[in-house]
Amino acid sequence: MTTENGPVMFVAAHPDDPEFLAGGTVARLARDDREITYVIVTSGNKGSSDRGVTSEQLVPIRAEEQRRAARVLGVERVEFLGYEDGELTDTRDLRRDITRQIRRWRPDLIITLNPQRTYTNFPAWHRDHRTTGRVVLDCVYPLARDHLSFPELLPEYEPHLVRDVYVVQWERPGLIVNITDTMDLKLQAIRCHASQVGDFNTVETRIRNRAATLGKDKGYACAEGFDHIVVPG
Repeated sequence: MTTENGPVMFVAAHPDDPEFLAGGTVARLARDDREITYVIVTSGNKGSSDRGVTSEQLVPIRAEEQRRAARVLGVERVEFLGYEDGELTDTRDLRRDITRQIRRWRPDLIITLNPQRTYTNFPAWHRDHRTTGRVVLDCVYPLARDHLSFPELLPEYEPHLVRDVYVVQWERPGLIVNITDTMDLKLQAIRCHASQVGDFNTVETRIRNRAATLGKDKGYACAEGFDHIVVPG
């Protein structure tokens, strides 16, 4: 874990991404009194197999589920950017909007998604995840740092240098975080996403198995994995 004690930001593509992908780590950071902000890029308005639910109906449902899950883990605030689920592209607007959030909340540590496509790690199949991870890294360096990037954000949102980035990584992660003591909180938070979780017992088994696999080499009962990037000054 990073030794800094400053603010943390999790930039995710959809409601529920933080809990499924790194909820145990988020809970650990909150227990260490880190101030945590979620930035959820899309509204998650396509995330349902229920033919009786419209995209418009799904937006407030998923937003409230995300707020409840965040409270379980001890997250201070949740910001929604409202982009269309499944259609995220790397645009100037998106880069500006994420840069604004970084400059506004001034995190020392950002946690985000993996920009690389893999075929054994199912969340990395989703194009919104990959786009989010790629754009966040571009915003961390150099867009949020440089005052000549997005001059329209000045003077309200001054440049900010992020110190560390954790990129979610389930295949050969460079950083293994022990979440044995926060695994139950992670599962409690995931349960808040009722619109996304059908058979919770099946979901729990899958998540526990993944956490056990990630922690095995370190002797941890449960773990989450990341690549840790130290941002140059």
